Amino acid sequence: MTDDTARTAGAPSPVRQLRLVVEAADYDEAVTFYRDVLGLPEQAAFEGDGDARVIILDAGRATLEIANPAQKRMIDDVEVGRQVAPHLRVAFEVDDAVATTRALTDAGAQELAPPTRTPWQSLNARLDAPAGLQITVFEELESLDARSGRPGFGTADTRD
Repeated sequence: MTDDTARTAGAPSPVRQLRLVVEAADYDEAVTFYRDVLGLPEQAAFEGDGDARVIILDAGRATLEIANPAQKRMIDDVEVGRQVAPHLRVAFEVDDAVATTRALTDAGAQELAPPTRTPWQSLNARLDAPAGLQITVFEELESLDARSGRPGFGTADTRD
């Protein structure tokens, strides 16, 4: 078993947290949207000189999804029907993609595409959100184990 295979097989990661830092011109709007409407609990907040403010919101488990250009185009085609994603996009897993999309659009997000069932068995909606972020909210419709049994799914070491 190689070091890479061991890491994917459950060995602990040397990284303890993924933190995405976003500059928000309208800080209060962004805090209201992500904390109060999307429901990310406040973990910490700090203030400094010159009206410097930051809030750290707990987004649950973090993953880093790396896609090649063809996959990025395919995701845009499935979720939106056209190429719209910037270099970085943030995705949030939610329990109810339809209700969450409605709440976020009511709070000012622009819907780029309504909740759409994807080939990877999730219900995904795409939104332009505060702080200049394009976001996806997604609801898993099948367990990871069920999806992993489908053609093209799994991990690199199970597809070899």
